[in-house]
Amino acid sequence: MSVLSGNQPEGTPTWIDLRTPDRAGALAFYQVLFGWEYEPYPTGDVQGTRCLLRGRPVAGIVPDPDRTVAVWTMYFATDDCDGTARRVTERGGRLIEPPADLADHARTAVATDSVGARFGLWQGRSRLGSEIVNEPDSLIRNDLITPDPERARAFYTALFGFTPDRNKEVPELDFTFLRRPDGHEIGGIIGSPGVPSSAWETLFAVSDTDAVARRATESGGSSTDPEDTPYARMATVTDPAGAVFSVGTAP
Repeated sequence: MSVLSGNQPEGTPTWIDLRTPDRAGALAFYQVLFGWEYEPYPTGDVQGTRCLLRGRPVAGIVPDPDRTVAVWTMYFATDDCDGTARRVTERGGRLIEPPADLADHARTAVATDSVGARFGLWQGRSRLGSEIVNEPDSLIRNDLITPDPERARAFYTALFGFTPDRNKEVPELDFTFLRRPDGHEIGGIIGSPGVPSSAWETLFAVSDTDAVARRATESGGSSTDPEDTPYARMATVTDPAGAVFSVGTAP
């Protein structure tokens, strides 16, 4: 169990939100999938929803009627949202949503990196971001899947001072861990020449991958068949509005 009580170090994935054209459908789907409870929070002039596990926030759901397909966005912790946003553009990324205050919760931005993958920045204020991680029904990991891993590694190394560390446990993959300056692993970059575009994959821990995959299909989404990997039994789920994410149960 990992319950957080302070802002995470810069460069650590610290928040996730779902942008969806079907808020009501998302609330119903993820409650069935993960057992989340909900409470409202203001996001500008629209009403967002905080997803709660044991009364603590683990994710957000934000209505976005202009979207045709829902998407999960991962946010990196930053001590200076505006300064980090400037570095994003200086290093070949692009701002989708410039820095702005999320009520008194945080100062946030959303961007794409040098290979076109979407991510966010989160400068925590009254809200830390996800207060429970690394346990069932919460965020456990994020990896960038991209056809251009070298360019991606250069971008994040420059942006956050990460150290790339080749994963030798799966030599058949171009898989590089990203480590903060203190050596802590925050995720990885996987080179995959066949993917049509780059994206950060969100992985939720679950206690039973097979049961979650069945619930996803029964609730209007879809799932790949669960399979065992060196790290977890995993499945890729697509929610009813098209958002793709993974679930996994550690051995």
